Amino acid sequence: MSEAPAKPIDLYYWPTPNGFKITIMLEECGLPYNVIPVNIGKGDQFKPDFLAISPNNRMPAIVDPAGPDGKPISVFESGAILQYLGRKTGKFYPQDERARVAVDEWLFWQMGGFGPMLGQTHHFRLYAPEQIPYAVERYTNEANRLYGVLNKRLEGRDYICGDYSIADMACIGWARGWERQGQDIKQFPNVGRWIETMLARPAVARGLKVGEELRNPAGISTPEEKAILFGQKAR
Repeated sequence: MSEAPAKPIDLYYWPTPNGFKITIMLEECGLPYNVIPVNIGKGDQFKPDFLAISPNNRMPAIVDPAGPDGKPISVFESGAILQYLGRKTGKFYPQDERARVAVDEWLFWQMGGFGPMLGQTHHFRLYAPEQIPYAVERYTNEANRLYGVLNKRLEGRDYICGDYSIADMACIGWARGWERQGQDIKQFPNVGRWIETMLARPAVARGLKVGEELRNPAGISTPEEKAILFGQKAR
C-alpha cells in the first residue's frame, strides 16, 4: 500500500521580507503548504483566530498538522519556524553542534538586528509622515553598518555559514531591498555577489513570488493602513 501524501502545512502569510523566509524554506524543502493570507494593512493580524496561533499579532505563523508525535502544532516567529522546519526535515539546519551554533548566531543576528533595523530604515525613509533627518541618518547609517558586517562575513564564503542554510533564507528578503534602504551595493561586493547567488536559486525565486498578486503596487499608502501598521498599542 502506498504511503498517504503528507498533509499540507497552513502558512499564515503576507508577502513581506519576514513572510518570504518561510515560503523560501518550504519551497527548498519541497513541503506542501496552503497559503492563508493575513492582510496586515487591513488588520487581519488582530483577528482572534490568528491571535490564537500568533499572540504577538505578527505574521508569518504556521500550523503543521503532522507535528511532534503526529499531532498538530502551531509555530509563530519566523526564526522559530525556520528552526522547526529545519529540525523536521533535517535540511538547511546542521546536525553538527558547532555548525548549528554558527547558523543560530547568524539567524539571531538577522532577527535581532538586520531585519528590525532595516525595517526602521524603511519606515523613516519611506513611510514616516514627516522627514526627520536625524532618524533617517541614524537608521540609514545602522543599515550601512550591518551590511558591512554581512560583507565581512561573506568574504571567502558562498553563503553566510559556508553551506546554504536557514540563515541565508532569513536575510535575503531584506537584503535585496538595499536600494530602498539608501545603500550602495558596490560598497559591499560580497553581499552583492551573495544576493545574485541567492536569487539564482529556483526555490528562492519561487518563494519570493508567493503572493505577489496580493501586494498593493503603491505600497503602504492610505492613512488607514498606516494607522493599523504604525499606530498599534496594547490591546
